Amino acid sequence: MTIMNDKYKIRPPKMTYCSKCVYPNIAVWVTMEDDTCSGCRVAGQKVDIDWNEREKMLKEIFEEYRSKDDSNYDCVIPVSGGKDSYFQVYTVKERLGMNPLLVTYNANNYMPEGTRNLTRMREIFGCDHIFFTPSIHALIKMNRAGFKIQGDMNWHAHCGIVTCPVQAAVRYKIPLIIWGEHGPTHIGGQHSLHDFVEMSSRIRKEHFLRGYDWYDFLGEEGLTEKDLLWARYPSDEELDAIGVRQIYLGNYVHWDEHIHAQKMIKEYGFEQAEQPFERTYRRASNLDDMHENGIHDYMKFIKFGYGRATDHVSKDIRAGHMSREEGIEIVRRCDHVKSRDLQRWLKYVNMTEDEYDQIADTFRDPRVWWKEKGQWTKDNIWDE
Repeated sequence: MTIMNDKYKIRPPKMTYCSKCVYPNIAVWVTMEDDTCSGCRVAGQKVDIDWNEREKMLKEIFEEYRSKDDSNYDCVIPVSGGKDSYFQVYTVKERLGMNPLLVTYNANNYMPEGTRNLTRMREIFGCDHIFFTPSIHALIKMNRAGFKIQGDMNWHAHCGIVTCPVQAAVRYKIPLIIWGEHGPTHIGGQHSLHDFVEMSSRIRKEHFLRGYDWYDFLGEEGLTEKDLLWARYPSDEELDAIGVRQIYLGNYVHWDEHIHAQKMIKEYGFEQAEQPFERTYRRASNLDDMHENGIHDYMKFIKFGYGRATDHVSKDIRAGHMSREEGIEIVRRCDHVKSRDLQRWLKYVNMTEDEYDQIADTFRDPRVWWKEKGQWTKDNIWDE
């Protein structure tokens, strides 16, 4: 398989970076205006929002959907057992008195700390919990197919996370679903915090599934319709019959992952990763999937020239938890690392590292990468 062609012989226009955070101008969900990214501009709205008023709005929504005779759950909360899940359940159950049904999609890659956190969360908050795991054989096939088709071995996880909870809501006739933050708004600034974006089938496919759906994988690696029942989103008729509404908690509660994580660690025993990750400095994120911070995120670096450290640093700079200079040094140290978990994944899907590298290189964005003296080259933020 050849990866060298004319598009990589031409040096692309010089990469520019946000002057406030560390995002490049080609980052997913981000647009630039006057050297400032849309994510930073939207994050700046938080200081002017009356969050007490927003919480009153949230309470009014909850009262509308609360089961009046306790004959059903009040809402569904999709959870992974991570710090954000803890904060969602804490806010909905402990602070605002709702009775949620928790729903988890299991991608079969939980870290030990993540498994313990999930069990602890269910026990601490006293919630009923559905834990769904597709066939391991289907998951292995989906890992291979997602990587080859889209350069994303975790596509199945993105799909399961935004599909299984909605299936449960329809099956149990629970109209309200509570998500955490809306990434395109909070990370990329695609929307204003005054837009009150809600989850929908369109957002699911366009943003979280990158334009693909379950039927695009039929026949790949031998996958059949029976293998993908978990990935089928309910029809419009099914959703309308229940009146499903999916809101984001981050539109109503001031969202700061660093503060949330510290509170969950101190008050509810949330465990961070025992060992530091190689590709980011945070130890409380993505413990439900050992590859999310690792080789899955490395593919984002291969595609777009930045990774999870850039995401985390940008959030913490916006929230005032670190300086841009500190963030740049973290990005320099972490974003390029080809993490050790690759060896686990290669064995899991029966693939060689050479095959992995050849496939990965076909997804490089020519707006970012070019070949110079036989080496992949890009503009770096520390070269500004």
